[in-house]
Amino acid sequence: MHIVLVLVVDSSTPAVTAALVEVADHGVVMRAQRQAVDAKAHGELLAPAVHAVLGEIGAGPRDLDAVVAGLGPGPFTGLRVGLVTAASMGQTLDIPTYGVCSLDALGRAAGAGRILAATDARRKEVYWAAYDGGARITEPDVDLPGSVAERVAALGVTGAVGEGAHKYADVLGLPVRDEPMYPPAAALAELAAERIRAKGPSERLTPLYLRRPDAVAAAGRKPVLR
Repeated sequence: MHIVLVLVVDSSTPAVTAALVEVADHGVVMRAQRQAVDAKAHGELLAPAVHAVLGEIGAGPRDLDAVVAGLGPGPFTGLRVGLVTAASMGQTLDIPTYGVCSLDALGRAAGAGRILAATDARRKEVYWAAYDGGARITEPDVDLPGSVAERVAALGVTGAVGEGAHKYADVLGLPVRDEPMYPPAAALAELAAERIRAKGPSERLTPLYLRRPDAVAAAGRKPVLR
């Protein structure tokens, strides 16, 4: 039986996640995990979390066989921390990187039924997608909660998961499950497991921003005041 050690990272939400999993022929086994919730400290928290999970099992970066990263959707600044970390480690260690839509991890972990997975997109909006039995049935999108409520009602969605669903539960009008609140590392790994087992080629980690960054460069120079 062939077993590979995989680092999983996700910074698409206020939860900064790093985990180590073993991917074998029979499934995915969690070895170590760290998660801290702080929307303003992704850059400060992720590297120590990676170091901590490696140390917990007595492993080093050179023991890794692959890296899995949550692609979002998520706010620009936080999301790129995880993707840059994953891409840099993949290049430095010469190991493949694989990307997974972070909403898909929420949807997979939610399990049976037609479920809305929603995360907080700020600006009074949510990133969202709908799932049936863990399989995505809509493309990831960003909308006002009221618009999402109308769209998922037409799809027969009966429940919701995720931080965004909790925040706007009154508008969405759906029963919201306590968990998962944030994209689970185990689900991210499971969604990439087939590619890992097949030793698929390394993937470019393209972020799902779905809209322009909050901060943009000025269109032109302002005249100097005298």
